[in-house]
Amino acid sequence: MKKLLFQFDTDTHPSVFDTVVGYDGGADHVIGHAGLTPENIASLVEGAIFTRAPKDKKNTAIFVGGSDMEAGQLLFKAVQKCFFPGFQVSVMLDSNGSNTTAAAAVAKLATTHSLQGKNAVVLAGTGPVGQRAAAMLAQEGANVAITARKIERAIAASENIKKRFGVDVTPIEAFDNAARAKATENAHIILATGAAGVELLSLEQWQNNPNLEMIADANATPPLGIGGTDMMDKGELRHGKVIWGAIGFGTLKLALHRACVSKLFEDNKQILDAENIFALAKEMA
Repeated sequence: MKKLLFQFDTDTHPSVFDTVVGYDGGADHVIGHAGLTPENIASLVEGAIFTRAPKDKKNTAIFVGGSDMEAGQLLFKAVQKCFFPGFQVSVMLDSNGSNTTAAAAVAKLATTHSLQGKNAVVLAGTGPVGQRAAAMLAQEGANVAITARKIERAIAASENIKKRFGVDVTPIEAFDNAARAKATENAHIILATGAAGVELLSLEQWQNNPNLEMIADANATPPLGIGGTDMMDKGELRHGKVIWGAIGFGTLKLALHRACVSKLFEDNKQILDAENIFALAKEMA
C-alpha cells in the first residue's frame, strides 16, 4: 500500500520545499493542490477519507502549507471539519514552515539553559514564526515580549497569541535598532524572526549586555537579523553569549519536518500543530 501525502497549499503553486521534505519524510507520492480555501476543500478531503479501508487509512495523510499561516489555520480547521468517526486521516499544519522553524529554534535554546523565569524578547515577532516561538517560550516558563515597528501590530500579535495558545506576552514598539537595543537591555534571550536581509540589532548593541545569555536568529539571508552572529552557529560562544544561527538550528528544523511527515503515517488520527510539533522537537533536540 503506497503512502500518499496530499499537499494542500493556500498559494498559487504548491511549495517545492514542502514537496521535497514530504518525500524525504517517507511519502511514496506527494500530490500537490494549490489555491485552496475552506470553501473548496471538502471534495478533496472526501477523496482522501473515503477511498481506503479503515486499516489502510494510515497510508493517506494531508499536509497543509503555503506562505500564509492565517489562511493555513483556516484550511487546517476546515479539513478537520470534514472528518467524522471512522473517516479521517492524519493532518499536519506548517504554513511557511512556521511551526517547525519556531519549534526547532526554541528547542535548541532549551538545550542550552532552562527557559524557566528567563526574560525573552522576540524581535520582529509579529509574523507566524515569531508568534509561535513567543508562545513556545512562554509555555516553557519564560517572560516573553515581542517587538514590532508599530505598537498596534505588537498588540494584535499578543492578542492572537493569547487567543490561540492561552499565554501572555508583552507587546513593545521598537521602530529602529536603537529602540530594539533598549527593549533587550534586560533580556536573557533574544530571538530574531524578522524579514530576510534586515538587521535588527548590531553587534555593538548586544555584545556587552551583561544580562544576555542566548541568541537565536531565524534569518539566513545577509545581512543577518543579529549582527556579529553567523548563520552556521550551533551553540557557539560569542562575547559570552550562546548563539544559534538559522542553519545551525535549521538542521533540526528539517529533521523535525521529516519526522512529522513520517509520524503522519503511524495511524490515521495524528493532528500535528504547534504544540505536538514542539513536543517532538524537544525530544529530538
